[in-house]
Amino acid sequence: MKKLVLFSLVLCAAWSYGQSPRYTEAMKKNLDLMDSAKTTADFQNVANAFDRIGEAEKNQWLPFYYAGLALTRIGWMDEKVDKDANAEKVKAECDKAEAIEKNAEILTIRNMAATQEMLVDPQTRWQNYGMEASADLQKAIQLDPNNPRIYYLQGMSIFNTPEQFGGGKDKAKPIFEKSIELYKKEQSKPLYPNWGRDQAEKMLAQCQ
Repeated sequence: MKKLVLFSLVLCAAWSYGQSPRYTEAMKKNLDLMDSAKTTADFQNVANAFDRIGEAEKNQWLPFYYAGLALTRIGWMDEKVDKDANAEKVKAECDKAEAIEKNAEILTIRNMAATQEMLVDPQTRWQNYGMEASADLQKAIQLDPNNPRIYYLQGMSIFNTPEQFGGGKDKAKPIFEKSIELYKKEQSKPLYPNWGRDQAEKMLAQCQ
């Protein structure tokens, strides 16, 4: 009985520490840094910082999620970066996050990592990485069908797929519209993901 009580106290202490002002302050600081990041080095530093927070906060998945998100930004912006090596780093952060909690947000990061690997050579890599990216979104929809970021990424995939293969702006338009409607309904939570609405609106404008 004493061991059970002690274990409960340890769990409570861990939860309390994870929700402490120090944790919240560190997360907010690095979220601000990610918003203002412009270079590969900036995003890498932010990713490293989030990873350190995650290693210190054993019961928090969000730091690893944001480390992965920062690394995906490198994959999108830096033409010189090794896409495969960077994507593996992203997936490693997702593995750490999913060891704590499995959810749709993490799957959106996995989707972007697989997409970046596929875009290295779409013709030869679609069968593997394209299917992997699609499967990640389908799993995400099953977990959280009202997550707007899922449909923003799905719309991006369809928009960039040639019309002869079932893509194009006409097919993507209703997906972006759905995404935006869900963004409007989304209830913000402190420290939780809220990215993508501006991008979805810009993409919808391109579909008009």
